[in-house]
Amino acid sequence: MTRADSSEARPASRTAGARPGFVFLYALAYAVLWLALLTPIIVTLALKVQQLAPGDTTRPLSLVFGVGAIFALVSNPLFGALSDRTTSRFGRRRPWLVGGILCGLFALAMIGAASNITTVLIGWCIAQLAFNATLAALVAVLPDQVPIAQRGTVAGILGVCMPVGNVAGTFLVQALPQNIWMALVVPGAIGTAGVLLFAFTIDDPPIGARPPASQQNFFSTYLIDPRQHPDFAWAWISRVFFVMGTATFQAYQPLFLMDHLGIAVHALPNHVFESTLLQSALLVISSAIGGRLSDRFGRRKIFVFAGSAVYGMGLWLIGTADSYSAFLIGVAATGIGQGTYVGVDLALFTDVLPRQKEDAAKDLGLVNVTNTLPQILSPAIAPWILAASDSGYAVLFSAAGLLCLFGSLAILPLKQVR
Repeated sequence: MTRADSSEARPASRTAGARPGFVFLYALAYAVLWLALLTPIIVTLALKVQQLAPGDTTRPLSLVFGVGAIFALVSNPLFGALSDRTTSRFGRRRPWLVGGILCGLFALAMIGAASNITTVLIGWCIAQLAFNATLAALVAVLPDQVPIAQRGTVAGILGVCMPVGNVAGTFLVQALPQNIWMALVVPGAIGTAGVLLFAFTIDDPPIGARPPASQQNFFSTYLIDPRQHPDFAWAWISRVFFVMGTATFQAYQPLFLMDHLGIAVHALPNHVFESTLLQSALLVISSAIGGRLSDRFGRRKIFVFAGSAVYGMGLWLIGTADSYSAFLIGVAATGIGQGTYVGVDLALFTDVLPRQKEDAAKDLGLVNVTNTLPQILSPAIAPWILAASDSGYAVLFSAAGLLCLFGSLAILPLKQVR
């Protein structure tokens, strides 16, 4: 048997199920990668830009985030395609896991040591390229090594990882000394350690030769014909609508609390932490339960449909809230809805990938675009809605809730999965 034959035969042997040790290391790597990537977005990039431009932080920070988001948008499917075509003797995922996470750590150190905004911008663009290369390879491990019957459970565990990384990053920065370089590098170092541990223990056999790349191959990285693969297209549209709703809440929660509910500036961090903790706790619980039930009943659509619809209802409750307590009720609903959605949605996508064996990382890279594109669209659209209506945030969150409802309806046409 040739090496190529052997590499094709190995995944079939995994149908007995992914072992607990593998799942633990996979979830750990996924969580600490988000820790390294989200901590700068939530806290430390703003602190660094404020240090360099104390008089006018908003515009340079928006520039850094905006350009970085464009790099993230383009890089994930590109590096996914490169991972799919990697024929290294070290495997096709391992080189990108190792190279991406090490380059990401270098970029965070570069940002921490930067003496001007231009260097911060360049460093963050490198970080987005590097971490998205890592993410593309890491997500592709799910269809590579987890059998279909177990993907809901594993996807549910992975759905917990992003909020865990979010909360852990915030706590970590508060616990560190007042040193921005450390606040950037320490989360990055933890992420590097976790991803390297997984990369060097994973079973990642080399693949046989792939056809040489061409200009047509390159452009196909960013395109999937919806006529040939309608299920993938509908699932992609569903996630764009859903993430538009979540992005709107994340971006405008602080302003809603201050402008609509009258929360004082000095009290805002505590209120945001309380709501984030409540949402994250319910997300973790509902994600794990939803993923497990999805595998048990062999169904994906109902969980994704319900999760998006419940999140939309939560946004409507938030938009009409006239007190902090009423706001928290809406937040609780969004936590349950988001957990139910993310606990199953990734498993659903792996079930409808157009070319699961050959192009899993590239196609999942296109899925990851749905996490970035709404981050660009939502801030561009929301100010127009706020300016056009006297009701302000009620209309904004109602519109975002309607998008989530559209996201749930977009799941219904899928035929390959139940």
